[in-house]
Amino acid sequence: MSTDERERTSARESAQGQSVAGLFGPLLRTVLGGAPPVRFEFWDDSAAGPRDGSDVVKVLSPDALRRMMWSPGELGLGRAYVAGDLDVAGDVFTVLRTLQGAASNDAQIGIGAAFSALGVARRLGALGLPPSPPPEEARPRGRRHSKSRDADAISHHYDVGNDFYRLFLGPSLTYSCARFTDEDTSLEDAQAAKHELISRKLGLDERPGMRLLDIGCGWGSMALHAAARYGAEVVGVTISEEQAAAARERVAEAGLSDQVEIRLQDYRDLAGETFDAVSSVGMFEHVGTERTAEYFTVIRSLLRPHGRLLNHAISSVGGSVMGSKSFIARYVFPDGELLDVGEVVLAMERAGFEVRDVESLREHYARTLRHWVANLEANWDEAVRLVGPARARIWRLYMAASALGFEDGGIAVHQVLGVLPDPAGGSGMPPTRRTWG
Repeated sequence: MSTDERERTSARESAQGQSVAGLFGPLLRTVLGGAPPVRFEFWDDSAAGPRDGSDVVKVLSPDALRRMMWSPGELGLGRAYVAGDLDVAGDVFTVLRTLQGAASNDAQIGIGAAFSALGVARRLGALGLPPSPPPEEARPRGRRHSKSRDADAISHHYDVGNDFYRLFLGPSLTYSCARFTDEDTSLEDAQAAKHELISRKLGLDERPGMRLLDIGCGWGSMALHAAARYGAEVVGVTISEEQAAAARERVAEAGLSDQVEIRLQDYRDLAGETFDAVSSVGMFEHVGTERTAEYFTVIRSLLRPHGRLLNHAISSVGGSVMGSKSFIARYVFPDGELLDVGEVVLAMERAGFEVRDVESLREHYARTLRHWVANLEANWDEAVRLVGPARARIWRLYMAASALGFEDGGIAVHQVLGVLPDPAGGSGMPPTRRTWG
C-alpha cells in the first residue's frame, strides 16, 4: 500500500465512516461566511458546494489540511497548491476570489472555529508535523538588497528558462504591463504601444540617435524598439544571466548589435557614462525602500541636463513590503517591495528630478495578466515539461492573483516621468502631451 493510500485509509477510519465533506462542510461554511460558492471535492470523492459547479477546489490529500493548519492563510494555501495537495479546476479567477476571501477572514474566524478546525483535522488524520515546504520556496540569505542577495533573488525568478517565459509572454518577450489602445488590441500590439509611449515620453522621437539606458532590460524588448524605430544607441543592463543571453541573441537576430549593448551589470555599478534618457520598466520593485534614494541618485548622475527618466513600477497605497510569510515573497519575488507612488515622486524630486507626468496603467496590467494566464493554461503541458508542475502552478497562481489585485485596486502601476532641468531652469520638455499618443 502506497503512502497516499495509507493516509487516505487512516483518514477515513479516523472519521468513523463520515465523509470528509460531511466533517469539513460546517467549517467551510464558517470560514466562507455561508455555503461555499464554488465546489469543494475531497480525496474520498465526497464534495461540498454547488452540485453542478464547474469551478472546483480539489483537496487531494490530508497534507493540504496539515499545511493550512500550520501556516494559516495564503502561505499554507499556496504551499498546498504548489505541492499538488490542492488543485483548481474551472476558472482560476473565480476560485481564487473565494480562497482570497477565506484567507483574509482567518483572523476573524474566532476561537470556536479554530478548535472546530483542530477537531476536524484530528478526525481526518490531518494532525501531526507539517510536510516539508516545496523545494521551489525561496529563503534568501545575507543583507537585504545587497548586490549578492539581489542577484540571488533575481535569479530565483528570472532564470527559470527563457522558453518557459516565451510560452505565456508571447513573441514580444515583455514582462511588464502592456497598453491596450482599444478593445481589439492584441497582447503583442499592446506591448509595442507601451514601448512607443515610453519612447515618446522620453523624447526619443524628438532627436534620432539619442543614447538610452534601459535598467532591468529583461529580454531586450524596449531596447530593440528604441533602436529599430528611433535609431537610439541603447545600453541595457540586467543581473539575470538567462535574460542577458537571450537579449543578446535577439539583438543579433535583429541586426542591431552596432546600436544595442546588453550588459550583465547591476545598476549600482554604472558610473562615468552619460545618457540622454533612462527607462526603468518593471525593475524598481526589486530596489527596496532603503535603496530608493541611492537608485535615483545613481540615475541622476548618469543623465545630462534635460535628460529624462521614465520609471514604470507597480505601486501600493502606503507602500508594501512583501512579508516573509507571504506566498509571493516565498515563491515569486523574494525581497520585493512596492512603494506608494507619492513616495516615488518625492524621492525623484529629492534626487534633483522635476516630475513632469504621472500616469496609472492599472486596468491595463489586469488585462495583460489575464492574457498571460490564458497563454500559460493553453500551453500547460509544455510549461510543465519545461519547468515542472510546481513552478508552473506558482506562475499560474501568482499571475491570476495579481490580475485580481489590479482589478480591485489593491495594487496599481504608475509611469513617473522626470527631467533634469538645466541651471537656468530650462527642461527641454514639449509644451503638451499631445505627441505622446
